[in-house]
Amino acid sequence: MWIRALWIHLRRDVYKYEFCPFHNVTQHEQTFRWNAYSGILGIWHEWEIANNTFRGMWMKDGDSCRSRSRQSKVELTCGKSNRLARVSEPSTCVYALTFETPLVCHPHSLLVYPALPTALQQRWDQVEQDLADELITSQGYEKLLRALFEDAGYLKALGENDSAQQEGGTQGLEFETLESCSKAHKELSKEIKRLKSMLTQHGISYTKPAETSSSEHLGPKTPTHRTTEQLRGDLGLRGDTL
Repeated sequence: MWIRALWIHLRRDVYKYEFCPFHNVTQHEQTFRWNAYSGILGIWHEWEIANNTFRGMWMKDGDSCRSRSRQSKVELTCGKSNRLARVSEPSTCVYALTFETPLVCHPHSLLVYPALPTALQQRWDQVEQDLADELITSQGYEKLLRALFEDAGYLKALGENDSAQQEGGTQGLEFETLESCSKAHKELSKEIKRLKSMLTQHGISYTKPAETSSSEHLGPKTPTHRTTEQLRGDLGLRGDTL
């Protein structure tokens, strides 16, 4: 699909840009300034995949720029010839390039599945079947597909920090399997039981909303002034959050 030795050039104002697929992106300032910039805007890192389709190429770990490294995203679009059509800098040290090529003009040319070896296609088929049989959740499906793309060499494996950032805010809300969901439900039930016991010990009544039928939720009554004074300084018990 791709010619790795292909070098594409674009001149814009006083800058010359060079793009080599799966290698790097460079920028050269065509002036006589003593400190004219000439350097790397990114080195081949991974594909950007969305909806199981190749959307672009990420070039990262380029020359240092302030407190971080320069990086570029190369968007692929159909064209009569191989050329860099546009280059911009939407944010500081992050560049956006548009690469036109006849290699992506076919409607299926950017689909990931046909580009995979047979073994990984069969693995993908099994993941789809597991999702249809409700053996995995949608979150589990996405994780399994990412692992498949990583094994194919299309995506880089996430580091610990990347994994934590990607899962931030969703851990405990979504589950990969029904077993993990059931386990979390049991733990939550234990916590509710503990909180109810604590309320009882401190003489705080609670009610269960009439509309709730399948699960228990605490509905605290506003404690009296006397109770509030008794609970003042009792760490771990907050009437406004129970």
